[in-house]
Amino acid sequence: MLTSPPPLLQRRLLLAGMASALVLATGCSKKAKPQGKTLPKEAVLLCLGDSLTFGYGAAVGTGYPQQLEQLTGYVTKNAGVNGDTAEGALARLPGLLQENAPGLVLISIGGNDFLRGLPLDRTRAALKSLVQTAAAGAQVVLIAQPKPVFIAAATNSLSDHEVYAEVAKETGTPLYSGGWSYVLSRSELRSDQIHANAQGYKVFAERLAAWLREMKFLA
Repeated sequence: MLTSPPPLLQRRLLLAGMASALVLATGCSKKAKPQGKTLPKEAVLLCLGDSLTFGYGAAVGTGYPQQLEQLTGYVTKNAGVNGDTAEGALARLPGLLQENAPGLVLISIGGNDFLRGLPLDRTRAALKSLVQTAAAGAQVVLIAQPKPVFIAAATNSLSDHEVYAEVAKETGTPLYSGGWSYVLSRSELRSDQIHANAQGYKVFAERLAAWLREMKFLA
């Protein structure tokens, strides 16, 4: 016949269960570990990318790099080119590094590769080379872009392409994930199915700035 454990044992078991539940609850909301070295205020942030970095779909001066500069006080350089690919950005990067001597390079590229159906191995290799080239003289953050699924955008369910997490892990590069997927999943923040509007770029910049501070890249 089964018998109940002694009262003292019951109390210990109850306390152990409560402790385990607390660990699980707090673990889910644990903040990410800082990954950057805080930049001095005179450092330049180089924003390398495609139309999402350029600010397509919004008035001139309202792209995310310009809004990031207003939010943080750091000088930003908008190196976004409409329609650019990862390989195209790689060809431009050495000149941009020489011209701007950035303290931090924010790499957000690849969406056009997916839309054009370019071989994923080529995009992955270019992203890896971008990170490694930039890291030779600056800190680097890789910014994930979503899979180009238009139905997902209409139903607020975009998700990041897996290649960014793969490259970030392989190169040991900090990854800012979910930023573009969040903005482009919301019709009120889009100018079309694949670009943000001015409010969308503002929201992206605000969320990115908060993350960069949390990761200790920015003061």
